[in-house]
Amino acid sequence: MAKINDLYHPEQVESDVQAIWDERDAFTVIEDDKKDAFYCLSMLPYPSGSLHVGHVRNYTIGDVISRFQRMQGKNVLQPIGWDAFGLPAENAALKHKVPPAKWTYENIVHMRAQLKRLGYSYDWKREITTCDPQYYRWEQWLFLKMYEKGLVYKKKSIVNWDPVDHTVLANEQVIDGCGWRSGAKIERREMPQWFLKITDYADELISGLDELEGWPEQVRTMQKNWIGRSEGVNFNLVIQDCPDIALSVYTTRIDTIMGLCYLAIAPEHPLAQYAANHNDKIKQFIKTCKHSNVAEADLATMEKIGIDSGFKAIHPLTHEKLPIWIANYVLMDYGTGAVMAVPAHDERDFEFAKKYHLPKKIVISSKGENQPDYESGAFTEKGVLINSNQYDGLTSIEAIKKIADDLIEKNQGQREIHYRLRDWGVSRQRYWGAPIPMIECKQCGDVPVPESALPVILPEGLTPEGAGSPLNHMPDFYEVQCPQCHQMARRETDTFDTFIESSWYFLRYTCPDQNEAMLDDRAQYWSPVNQYIGGIEHAVLHLLYARFFHKVIRDLGLVQSNEPFTRLLTQGMVLKDGTKMSKSKGNTVDPQALIEQYGADTVRLFIMFAAPPEQALEWSDKGVEGAYRYLKRLWKLISGFIPLTPTDSNMVMPLRTHLKDSRRLIHETIQKVTDDLERRYAYNTAIAALMTLTNHLTELDETDKNTLIVKAEGIEVLLKLLSPFIPHLTQALWAAYGHSGLIMDAPWPKVDLNALIKEELTIVIQINGKKRGQIDVPVQCSEEDLKQLALKDEKIIPFLENKTIKKMIVVPSKLINIVAC
Repeated sequence: MAKINDLYHPEQVESDVQAIWDERDAFTVIEDDKKDAFYCLSMLPYPSGSLHVGHVRNYTIGDVISRFQRMQGKNVLQPIGWDAFGLPAENAALKHKVPPAKWTYENIVHMRAQLKRLGYSYDWKREITTCDPQYYRWEQWLFLKMYEKGLVYKKKSIVNWDPVDHTVLANEQVIDGCGWRSGAKIERREMPQWFLKITDYADELISGLDELEGWPEQVRTMQKNWIGRSEGVNFNLVIQDCPDIALSVYTTRIDTIMGLCYLAIAPEHPLAQYAANHNDKIKQFIKTCKHSNVAEADLATMEKIGIDSGFKAIHPLTHEKLPIWIANYVLMDYGTGAVMAVPAHDERDFEFAKKYHLPKKIVISSKGENQPDYESGAFTEKGVLINSNQYDGLTSIEAIKKIADDLIEKNQGQREIHYRLRDWGVSRQRYWGAPIPMIECKQCGDVPVPESALPVILPEGLTPEGAGSPLNHMPDFYEVQCPQCHQMARRETDTFDTFIESSWYFLRYTCPDQNEAMLDDRAQYWSPVNQYIGGIEHAVLHLLYARFFHKVIRDLGLVQSNEPFTRLLTQGMVLKDGTKMSKSKGNTVDPQALIEQYGADTVRLFIMFAAPPEQALEWSDKGVEGAYRYLKRLWKLISGFIPLTPTDSNMVMPLRTHLKDSRRLIHETIQKVTDDLERRYAYNTAIAALMTLTNHLTELDETDKNTLIVKAEGIEVLLKLLSPFIPHLTQALWAAYGHSGLIMDAPWPKVDLNALIKEELTIVIQINGKKRGQIDVPVQCSEEDLKQLALKDEKIIPFLENKTIKKMIVVPSKLINIVAC
């Protein structure tokens, strides 16, 4: 055994162990067909400048999984990189008056050092940075391939426009109708934008969710709802006095069509624009609507306002004349830009009709005896049709089919499948992003950049000034020859949505040094990712876009798997005093300070022990101190124990009972920790079991040979089982015990099934169903012997005085119930 300090000094231990890892190039991994590949990935961080405890939780979970799988004999890939483009870098650049590139690269240097200090087993040779031209070159290439396949198009779209900063804002950047930075009233403006046809994959994105058995059900449901596949009817209406403008409506509740009381159209609908040209009040109303957020998610809570267009539509079945209203809650980009309003059976329509004193007509009744209160709100459930002429008495299901058939027969409608999902708008009027590789030519239209001219490099030395992208003021960037006609043209100055970079990075990790292609055969070796870890806040968009990209890349023949991530773990947020940590609330915890005070292993252990990974973690300074005290006890136990040499490791049989109990606890701990890590994600209970084993081994203080052998076995098991959680301390003690290799390369302990066999059972004794005692009996104890032992137990005899035993019920291996009166 090598000389080792009696006291635990984490800074020295961790520094020495990390030097050993560096010297042995411990985390570099290469493809090996002789081993099962295991790809473990945590969502890549944004280089904001410093790690927060949410990062630490995410990456510690990933590292525990990676180290565990490595000890299982698998070829484990765990890479890391930087999601380096995006608006936060521009904002920081504005604040500090430096180029975003300078701010980003400096932050990466600092955060890389922090990650290494925590001892994560990343293959740093695979590190990627998404703002590196050699990275985004290949997403530009992929964009061009998608363009060739008809998955890319350009169209005018209604966006949030900040008239001061001259940029399109994401929905979350609009606060109370104003630009979050400028404070200016945002406008709904129609602008040309580039789109990816994710809707072409909508069916597969839904059906593929059935393959993802390793994903949380909550996430799969969220994705399914976001895609929103629905089967319904699209029907046409004639506009009185304006027959040249088309008006069609899509609905999944065609059974309520006889309760249609008015139509609502979007302010951008052609009919609304036509009406505005002839009515100043309507024109003013539409102008007001331009200062509303366009997010569909905001429709439920926003104040719903409208104005009568003055036009009427003809009901396709009853031929009634129905008023057409222009309403702010109808979006042109969703569906047809028009909705049928049935106030009696739709909450949104009920609210609008009540506000504007519009009629409602009840056409659905409950199937049961208790009828709903139609005055207090809409009845939105399916039921039986009433007040619906020839359809009266039909159930909603029957009516949906019958009415659809009738509209189709009249050539006034057709069945359609719709999706809530819309094509992905990827244009951003921002500087710090990957350039979109397109050129606008007056003669040729939109022309793709030739592949030979990739990457289109973003100039990195610019400092944004707040009003629009500086690329629009750089003729050297945007003035270019058209690749087709060779006339002067204009390069696209919009940049990609940063979700683009994170939608395929997991594949680039497999071959980051490949300069001749987007991917090579190594992507096939590693994909799909076996275990993905990240926050629940990315459950919809990031994961949906990554699934979409993976399927496109598959269709290009670059990978074969259908889905990018086999298993998904969404860790909970970190709370302090019951609220989410944030700088604005002043309740953040600096992990760097904790590492300097207690060491990285203490922080890792606390993070994994404090709560199950999928639940919120309540921060506790006392909890951190408790983890540190445990590590000091562990260090004292193991450093103070001198193991036997291999020649002295044969036990003298038979073992005494308490040593059999000790061996059983050791192997029960192996069994539990293995299951907790491999199947259950129950890291907190695994650590609790290891703490129990630590306490037990501490109490084994005899010096006879068998006790020393059992204790040595227990300590070796303890070191191995703890090594994924606290890799520095366990490696130091492993080496101190004379092992020349790394503990991460040692095989995971195996359960000795013979050690689990119990010679005695603890049997609970009940009298009339109430527990009154318990006894230990031999495993082979007969039922009759068990009854006699129970009746003779000193604690039981007083409860049976002056009572007659009616019967005794035995539940094998568990309890005996004495029925007496």
